[in-house]
Amino acid sequence: MNATHASSSNPELLSAAQAVAAGVDFAELAVSPAGLFWNEYRPEDATCRVWRWHQGQTQCLTPDGFSVRSRVYEYGGGSFCLSDDAVLFVNEADQQIYRQRFDDSVPELLSRGNKRYGDLRFANGQILAVEEDHDTHRLVALDIADGQRHLLAEGADFYAAPTLGPIGKRLAWIEWQRPHQPWTSTRLMCAERQTDGHWGRAHCVAGDVTEESLQQPRFDALDHLFCLTDRDGFWQPWGETPTGLAALPAARADHSPAPWQLGGSTWLPLDNGDYLASWSEEGFGRLGMCHADGTLEDFTGDYSRFRSLAVDEQFIYCIAASAISPSAVLAIQRKDHRVQVLAGGVAPLPAERISRPQALRYPSSTGEAHGFFYPAMTGEQKPPLVVFIHGGPTSACYPVLDPRIQYWSQRGFAVADLNYRGSTGYGRAYRQSLHLNWGEADVDDACAVVAYLAERSMINPDQAFIRGGSAGGYTTLCALAFRRVFRAGASLYGVSDPIALGLVTHKFEADYLDWLIGDPEKDIERYQARTPLLHASEISVPVIFFQGELDTVVVPAQTRDMLKALLDNNIRAEAHFYLDERHGFRKAANQAHALEEEWRFYRDVIDSCDTVQAPQAATTSRRS
Repeated sequence: MNATHASSSNPELLSAAQAVAAGVDFAELAVSPAGLFWNEYRPEDATCRVWRWHQGQTQCLTPDGFSVRSRVYEYGGGSFCLSDDAVLFVNEADQQIYRQRFDDSVPELLSRGNKRYGDLRFANGQILAVEEDHDTHRLVALDIADGQRHLLAEGADFYAAPTLGPIGKRLAWIEWQRPHQPWTSTRLMCAERQTDGHWGRAHCVAGDVTEESLQQPRFDALDHLFCLTDRDGFWQPWGETPTGLAALPAARADHSPAPWQLGGSTWLPLDNGDYLASWSEEGFGRLGMCHADGTLEDFTGDYSRFRSLAVDEQFIYCIAASAISPSAVLAIQRKDHRVQVLAGGVAPLPAERISRPQALRYPSSTGEAHGFFYPAMTGEQKPPLVVFIHGGPTSACYPVLDPRIQYWSQRGFAVADLNYRGSTGYGRAYRQSLHLNWGEADVDDACAVVAYLAERSMINPDQAFIRGGSAGGYTTLCALAFRRVFRAGASLYGVSDPIALGLVTHKFEADYLDWLIGDPEKDIERYQARTPLLHASEISVPVIFFQGELDTVVVPAQTRDMLKALLDNNIRAEAHFYLDERHGFRKAANQAHALEEEWRFYRDVIDSCDTVQAPQAATTSRRS
């Protein structure tokens, strides 16, 4: 009997509920004399809370009724920072800034109005922040004492990373203008404080001559300015000199992912010309102390992804994960490299039952693509395959324990988790290769991996499935419409009509499609050729859809239109709508339901004698 017939209720298998429950995640480490602080997301109630580790004890600070999450640019980030005696945070419900003292007191409202805030930084009695006022963005400072607001910068379309130098004389930030994205072209700006206390006219430090993506500006203790830039092909650390930015000794690798969210911290300048950094080599993360003489002190250990770096005299702090360990908050001794897990890191399966990632590098059309292969854990020689397509598309997958992948491998499916062309982690050229090629290069890569694995007898090519969320859903639908490789597919809040998406999407992504496909007027034929909704008649295999009713990125109408088009063509299609979800599901019950329904759908397809069945729809709305 095929291993995929295993019941999802089998107590020996990782259940959907267990896989979702293991999806606890962390973000935004901050360290001060008061301890180490982090933001922790729990799927059980879809809430983000600030925790503190101090003197060997952990404590949750966020009271019931609050969730620490910014929604600036929709994707948020930089949702809290620390003052001398308090946590300053953005509350998810109203997007306002609150102050909560370390003594666990009730949070106090600091900001006023209907604006959103994110990328919070504390300096000299003020909160520096990105302010979002509908489609207008600014840099502002709010006084801790009374909440008084001060304008720091305006006029650019987007801002990020307001950073004050150690003596308070220099203010740096990142800005960019439409139609650019933060991973295509940005500018590093700096202003100096005048004798009257006001900021002088800002000047551009880098990014005004040629297109380069700059991010994560940092000052060292001597007030020298540094940042990451990809002007030499990878996001690497550079520092200011009298003649402009100059490269620091660094691995020829990306030292950051694409800045979809604010508040990233993947590198930190230290004393004496040293810096702490994480970077990616063939998709695997590294962590090291890079000394001024060019030598490297490696702190990678057993982990393969590192985020949210922080440091004090005794410890390196980070959020890390490995092939057998989910996200965890780590404290690493700087002297002897000993690792202490402060939170998380508990796998839902014993190590011997975990499918381990194998690096993929395979030919595809005129280039090559990357990803990770996870063998099925049932011993079947040629198991069915699920191809995972990440969102973005300028994003990435990582070789770390993902309970969703383990859910499939436990049930007899192999998984190919792809970093198709356009993904981050492999340099600017690889990232830029999706320019005007979305719907083609990514589809080539998704199909090519099936052929590559089949040639090596690692999977059954007749039982290959494809799934993706958001932009990954678009690639999924294109692959099903324009190729005959996959037996069925799943679109999770996926794009089916790029032109319709462009008309309703938010400002942050308003020009993204122009970069990915072209001008919707001048290049209308290209859009028409790559719009799954217009080619629904070419889809001949079953498709299942999952959609949040509150989604403002990919609106529910997209999914409903695609569902109707398939059913009108007598193609088996199902859709599940969730009343209380936005773009990307956050609630545990909804995540588990979607995972179970997708598995059931693929199982039914495998069990069926015919690829094409009579049309049927199971359209549901669920409440958590």
